[in-house]
Amino acid sequence: MTHPDSTVPTTPTARALDRRGFITLASAGLAGSALSVTVGSMTPAGAATSTDAPVASSATSTTSAAALPAARKRELRAMWISSVVNIDWPSRTGLSADELKAEYLHWLDVAADMNLNAVFVQVRPTADAFWPSPYEPWSQYLTGTQGGDPGFDPLRFIVAETHRRNLELHTWYNPYRVSMQTDPSRLVPEHPARQHPDWVWPYGGKLYFDPGLPEAREHIYRAILHSVEHYDIDGVHFDDYFYPYPVAGQTLPDAATYATHGAGFDTIEAWRRNNVDEFVREVSGRIKALKPWVKFGISPFGIWRNAATDPRGSDTNGSQSYDNQFADTRRWVLEGWLDYINPQIYWQFGLAVADYRKLVPWWADVAAQSDAHLYVGEALYKVTSGVFTDPAELSNHLTYCAEVTEAGTPVHGNVYFSAVHVPQDPQGSMSRVRADHYARPALVPAMPHLPRTPVRVPVLTHVGATGDGVELHWVDAAPHRARATSFAVYRVPGRHGGPDAVDVDDATHLLATVRSSGRVLQQLTDTTAVPGERYTYVVTALDRVWNESGPSRPRHV
Repeated sequence: MTHPDSTVPTTPTARALDRRGFITLASAGLAGSALSVTVGSMTPAGAATSTDAPVASSATSTTSAAALPAARKRELRAMWISSVVNIDWPSRTGLSADELKAEYLHWLDVAADMNLNAVFVQVRPTADAFWPSPYEPWSQYLTGTQGGDPGFDPLRFIVAETHRRNLELHTWYNPYRVSMQTDPSRLVPEHPARQHPDWVWPYGGKLYFDPGLPEAREHIYRAILHSVEHYDIDGVHFDDYFYPYPVAGQTLPDAATYATHGAGFDTIEAWRRNNVDEFVREVSGRIKALKPWVKFGISPFGIWRNAATDPRGSDTNGSQSYDNQFADTRRWVLEGWLDYINPQIYWQFGLAVADYRKLVPWWADVAAQSDAHLYVGEALYKVTSGVFTDPAELSNHLTYCAEVTEAGTPVHGNVYFSAVHVPQDPQGSMSRVRADHYARPALVPAMPHLPRTPVRVPVLTHVGATGDGVELHWVDAAPHRARATSFAVYRVPGRHGGPDAVDVDDATHLLATVRSSGRVLQQLTDTTAVPGERYTYVVTALDRVWNESGPSRPRHV
């Protein structure tokens, strides 16, 4: 999930710390001391953090309350939880199973505190696995030793605990990267790269599967699809790494593969691009054949092509993923291979070579020509590093995304890189996002092209004041195949009757979502209710892809 910072490849010394630089620091054990700020209890258990940096104070917002958009009932709100070189989770190797679990639960607490509704968790960072895979070894980022058993199944734990909090789980895979170093002998003997050395080549200090080899691609399909088949995940997620980012003075070592497999292509570049296209198309089809409801999305570099290169491109002048990673991301959207596109638009308003204000509507227009949703990748780490100098930059991004949506080309949500920066709250930026945009919970946007479950309207049977708040009981009496996955609870002040007592389209009325217990009787305690105040409640049912039933009959307290 790293890349150069887009803009001026001819002046590398002028760049601020980018995501590739962050990974380099992290792999050297320096990222925490370089970037971390601790905020009280928000520091994950066992995490190595810097305590000598003061917490940045929140400056006055440049966005007036009058300029803020109306609350959105449906928008994806997510953060990336990176495992490669222990960026986010696990915070370091050598943790016990209990410590690993506690750290992950901490990140779910962070997500809940921010009113997020999804997490993107990296479970295959380097041709290894966070689950007992028959195809690849245990990840070294769990125990410090590749192949080392962590003493439990992390992915099964991730699925259970993420769903317990009713967060959507997108498991994140790096397709081609084999190792963060180039020596195959440092991999465990049973590693597929050791068993099939002809499948891999070194480049830029790392080891990669050759994307042009059908046998290597088939291995990657099987490795990824094993987790889809055996775990109750909600989405499969790739980041921006396809063919590796160019390294000065080095040439991709795939001329022999092209000579063998490149018939019909006039250039090696067109052949490489077709390799990636075929990979994306095949993964998409295999996911849907296994589980049609599992979403497939990709988070590419934020520029497909510049308009100066291709009139269909964006009004930018930066690195182009079509040409440098051989990733035709625009095509993937228009062909219908993706359920969502999540471009890393990691730049600020007004940046000449890659202006956020120009890229968001460009991507929104592309996505609007398909069924794919647009989620914008946000560079929270650039607030930490000081590249974003305006504390309101990210909040202003969300305001602008709402404006683009209102103009008719929807932006369906935002994803933050990365989790470690969320509780750090650099310059008060995430507190501002929460206050301005995430003060209320939100539902994940439904995707009409995915199969839906005919969930029934719940029956709200009891609402009563207790010492802890207001206790609600409701019944999901649908047959097992039509049972709800979760429920949305709405509340308005006062006593109201009739079928329209609570407007469930008004985002300010959404109180909470709760995962189904799997039983007929469900319950929730509203701990935010003010003692002695009167309220009216309704409940709706949600299927696993967030389609919603009508509201229950209202009840009062």
